[in-house]
This record gives sequence, structure tokens and C-alpha cells, in this order.
Amino acid sequence: MGGAAAAGALVPACAACTEETRTPLPVRAARTPDDPFALLRRRWREVTAGSGFDAAAEPYRTRLAKLGREAARHRDAMAPADASLWPDLAFPSFAGTPARLRTMARAYALPGTGLTGDADLASAVAAGADHYRRRVYAAGADPVGNWWNWQIGTPKKLLDAAVLIGPHLTDPQNGALRDAVDHFVPECRLDDYSGTSTGANRVDLCVVMLLRAVLGSDPEKAALAASALSPVFRYVHEGDGLYRDGSFIQHTWVPYQGGYGAVMLDGLATLFAVLRGSPWEITDPNRQIVFDVVERSFAPVVHDGFCMDLVSGRAIGRRPYGDYRKGRQIASSILLLGDAASAAERARWQGMVKGWALRNTCRPMLRAAERNDLGFHARLAAILGDDTIPAAGEPAGHRLLAMSARAVHRRPGWCAGLSMASYRIGHYEHGNGENLRGWHTGSGMLYWWGEGHGDQYSDSFWSTVDPYRLPGTTVSTRRLADGAGEGWGDTCPPGRWVGGATDGMYATVGQHLNGFESTMEAFKSWVFLDDAVVCLGAAITSRDGVPVETIVDNRRTDTVLTVDDEAGWTHLEGHGGYVLPCARPRTLREERTGGSVTRNYVTLWLDHGVDPDSAGYLYLLLPGASLAETRARAADPGWARVLANTAHQQGVQVSSLGITAVNFWNGGTAGSLTASAPCAVLVRERGDGTATLTVSDPRRDLEELTVTWNRPVAEVVRGHPLLASTATGAKLTLAFGRLADQGGGSKTVTVRLG
Repeated sequence: MGGAAAAGALVPACAACTEETRTPLPVRAARTPDDPFALLRRRWREVTAGSGFDAAAEPYRTRLAKLGREAARHRDAMAPADASLWPDLAFPSFAGTPARLRTMARAYALPGTGLTGDADLASAVAAGADHYRRRVYAAGADPVGNWWNWQIGTPKKLLDAAVLIGPHLTDPQNGALRDAVDHFVPECRLDDYSGTSTGANRVDLCVVMLLRAVLGSDPEKAALAASALSPVFRYVHEGDGLYRDGSFIQHTWVPYQGGYGAVMLDGLATLFAVLRGSPWEITDPNRQIVFDVVERSFAPVVHDGFCMDLVSGRAIGRRPYGDYRKGRQIASSILLLGDAASAAERARWQGMVKGWALRNTCRPMLRAAERNDLGFHARLAAILGDDTIPAAGEPAGHRLLAMSARAVHRRPGWCAGLSMASYRIGHYEHGNGENLRGWHTGSGMLYWWGEGHGDQYSDSFWSTVDPYRLPGTTVSTRRLADGAGEGWGDTCPPGRWVGGATDGMYATVGQHLNGFESTMEAFKSWVFLDDAVVCLGAAITSRDGVPVETIVDNRRTDTVLTVDDEAGWTHLEGHGGYVLPCARPRTLREERTGGSVTRNYVTLWLDHGVDPDSAGYLYLLLPGASLAETRARAADPGWARVLANTAHQQGVQVSSLGITAVNFWNGGTAGSLTASAPCAVLVRERGDGTATLTVSDPRRDLEELTVTWNRPVAEVVRGHPLLASTATGAKLTLAFGRLADQGGGSKTVTVRLG
């Protein structure tokens, strides 16, 4: 994956020689049975090329034969020249040439290809790798373009191929390739955990270092590859890495479980597996964090086998169904990592992945694995065929990833994801010419999936949707240039109040929105419930000289839309309903074309007019609701009572659920709740005489906070370590200490009602 450094901006080599002055490094000619590098070679082949299957059985027989034919075509088409190794590949072909060489090497290493162990094929790989090294990847060459090609992409593939063909790489070829890698990826690249040597990039650099160690039987480099992973095994409070709340950030400002995070997890699972039982086995005591983030960081953003686009940065529009590819990569990594985890973790993960695979009907996981990863196919097939492993269902509940301004809500039959921008999370990321129109993905985009709509945002959505009308967003319609704003996610607005409070089942989430490259400002809140999301907007103001719109929804569909303006509801057949008690939505049915693809859309939006001054909105999203259910909810205006909808507070009360939810943009009172400072408060009366009160500090700047609930309370049953004092009786008063360094996390107190 390309990084954010400028072209040619490389860490200087610590020690690199030109080809003319290179002293050949020694190569061990023989391997003893207990040679640790022989173990690493075998493990690398088994883990990365594939193992655990019968090469004579289907579908492996067919796929392996196809791999052999592909490798033979590449071998026969090789025509070494002054530039390209293959005439049909443009020079220098950072992606194509090394990838073809690796394909040929895998055909040599795997059984059943028809070229297994073929010396001529291996020699062709060796000659091809040396040709590419001389023409492109030579020590001392000018590393033009993206640093990633020189330090990760190219060496990883070339070293992979070299390790797979083993002794067929001659000593001079071996030494020259090692010199080249040492030049572009010197050991000092792993000295500091900073810049482009963090997160997924650090893991990839460690993979490269390990392969380099294996190629030269270098125990010191193997030890460095393992030890340099340690900075990844810790939670961070800013910048790149894993956060305690489940967030994962790369490029400083971009939530990235679906891109760099998936790469990181894949690399870690591979290294854990390859190094297990070797002198360099990963034993860092903090490695448990890697196991913990499977369920803390990755599982929350995978739904029925696909990874939600709200954590995939600039990669969202790379290709149709890219979210399913990322989901498969995460699933494969989880199963592989399970071999190093505890028995209990492994069992949970197998059930989770099995559930994903069984519910994935858009791009069946097992069938896709057959085409792309035979090792994963074998592991997944074994789990699917094992009746003793129960498939886990989608876990109902709410996950608020406050440090990355993301939220995920699950209920039977539907799931929603929310993407926001803040002073620490960019509106969007563009880079390398990708995602040039993702401007408003951080403006409160509300994704949701119902039964039968798992491909809603997968099937050419990003290439065909109106980028000014993303669902859930409030935007100025001011026209923007492709790739507007700084690249690589450096598009953070000034708003600090972004986050909310959740008790794990329900949530109130808010965003103080500053429009992207706009004067538009708004206060947006979402209250996530059992069968609805209550959506509030207030103080919507702009001076851009163009209309401002709130996009109620924009569904990729051509089904029937029914609108009852008088009763205040709208229903989209097969999708769900919308209750809009205060305004009539505008609607549009259209065909939209992106490239050679055309898709149908139905759009609902609220027009706030040109340069609105303190405009607002209120609507209910009812995922999966029938027409009758939508009509019934609209006919019950008291179901959700609005307590406030201003620039000071936004809140609702849903008595049937015992929910009172308020986002305090400023201290004050809304309904029965009073707060001394900006915060989020969620109250749930459970119906058994107890209630929970959950608070958070989304701004992350409170030294103290006092919350009062005007409701008789007998006692505090369960407090919180940050609770400084309590008072019960005719009303409940909770005084919290310093919340500023809690990452916007939710703090819950349980009380017995009076």
C-alpha cells in the first residue's frame, strides 16, 4: 500500500555498496536438519503459498493446474531486454514484473501445478529476478516515485520468489539481491517507530527484513525482524496505531482497519506462524494486544463477511466489491492467527468467521477463497465442515470508536455505520490519484445494511453515486475540485465535540460539523435504538452562497418509493422507512453512470436553502420497516419526544425503551438531565428497578463534570473509578473527576431507582 511520503523521500541507507564495489556475502551451501532457516523456508512456503489441502482433490487440483499454466505462459513469454522483462509490461513495472516472478515461484513450490520442482522454471525465476534487479532494483538506483515500491512492494515480492526457489538462485544472484535490499531497506529503517515506519508499514518492513534474513541465513536480521515488531504491540494515544477503544489509525488522521489494518493483521499472523518454534519466535508479553484487537478493532467493522468502507480510507473506490475482498483478508488472517492464540480465542474466532462465511451470499467467501488463497480455502472449508464448531451470529449492540470518529450499531436484521470528521480525524483521504471525490464521507455519512442488501455500497457505489449526496451527510453544495484539500487524510476540521456515549446496546452520538472547504457549520446527533435511528440537526448555518442539504438517504435501488407528505413519512420498498414530522423531503430517482457502469438511485434530501441561518431537521430512519410499520410509527409522534434541538443541546426521550439521550454541546438542561459542561449522557431505565447513566467527554478536555438526573434514586449500585462523589434522593447527582485523558470513552454508573 502506498504511503504518504513525497516521491524519492527515503531514509538514507545506513550502509550500502554499489554493485561495482560490493563484496559478495557468504551463502551457506548446505542445510542441516535442525537448521532454523530451513524451518523458516518451509514455514514461509506453507503459510504464504498454501498448505493443508490435498492437491489431487477438487477444487485444488483445478486451481493448481491453472497456476501451472499461468506460470508456464509467463516463463515462455519472458524476453529479457534493456528495459522490461516482458514486452507487454511497461517499464519499470513495479507491480507486474515482481508479481509474475512470484507466481512462477509458487508454481515451482506448490504440488500439482505440473511444474512442481521444475529446475528450468526455477532458473527462469532466478534469471528474471536478477534481470529486474540489474535494470530497476539495483543498489544505488534512484528511488523515483513512491517510497513504498522500493522498500516494501518490490523487495517483498522479489524476496518471496527467491526464498521459494531456494538453491536455484546462484551465489552471485543471491548476494546482489541481498545488497539491493540492504540498500533500500537498511537495518536503521527499523530504528525509530515514526514517519513511514509505523503500523502496517512497520509490519511490512519486518516481513521484508525476515525474508532478507532467510535469503542470507542471517540470524541478526531475523532477530531484528522479530524485535522491531514490539512498537506495534502497544496502544497509542495519538497518531498511527492501535487504540484501546478499538480504533486503528494510519496516515495520522485516517481510520484504516480495512486497508492498512488488514495488511498489518495479515503480516502479523504470517510472522507469528512462520517464526513459531524458531529461535526468533515472537514472545513479547504485549503480543496479547494483537489477539485482543481481533474482537476489539476488526470484528466490529466486519458485517456478514465484508469490511465496512468507513474504515478503508482512499481505497473505497479502488474496485467493485473491494469491501468483500478486505473482509476475506481479515477473515483469513484471523484464522491463521488463531494457531498462535489460546484455545478459547481460537474457538471464538472460528465460530465468528464461520458465521461471516455462512451469511455472506453476495460474494460467497469459500468460493472466492478458491480463486485467491488455497490455504485460506482449506482452513475455511475445514471449519465449515466441522459440525462441532457453531457459527456465531451478528452480536447485537453498539460499538463507538471515539478516537477514530466511527460508530457501528447492530440489531437483528440490520446494521449501521457512522463516519465523522473531527480535529483529529480527516474528512477524507485522497492520494496516488485515488478517492478524488470522497470529500464528504466524514460529514456524518450514515451507512446501513438490511437483509438482502449486503452489496448496497459494494456494487460500483463509489463510481456512480452523487458525491455531494452521501447518505446522512449535511453539506454545502459548493462545487469542489477533484482531490480538493491536502492529501493523505490531512483534512481535519476544527470541531472537537465528536463522539458520544454508549452503554454497549444503545448510543447517543454527535458531531459538531464544520463543512469541508466551506463556511457551513452544523450540529448533528444520532440516537441508535432497536428499530430506528433518530437523526437531529441544528444551527445549520452557511455563507457559501449556495444551497445546503441534508441527505436523508441515497439508496442504490430502483424499487417503489411511497411518500405521504401529509402524514410525514416515506417508504422505500424492500429497504425501509423514514418518518419526517417537520419537513417534506425532496426526492429524486435517477440513473447514474461512472465509467462504463450505470446504477439506479433513489435519493431523499432536505433543502435548507441558500445560506441558511440556524436551520434544523428531525427524522427517523427505520431500517427494514414495512410500509405499515412506517405508517404506524409516523402516527405515534410521542414515541420519540424531542427534548432539545439547538446549538446548546440535542436530545430525545423514548419512554417505551426507558431511554433518555442528550448531547450537551454546552452545559445546561435538557429534559430531566443537567450537565455542568459539554458532554454526552445516555440514561437507560431497565424496567427492573435499576437504571444506568453513561457519560463521556467527546471533546477530551474536561477536568471535572457534574451530571444531575432529576429522578428519585435510592442508591448507586455500581460506580466508576472516576466518580468523585454522588448524591441520591429526590434526584441523582454524579461528580466525575478528570475525563480529559479518557479518549472520549463512555463511563457507566448503575443505580437503584427510588
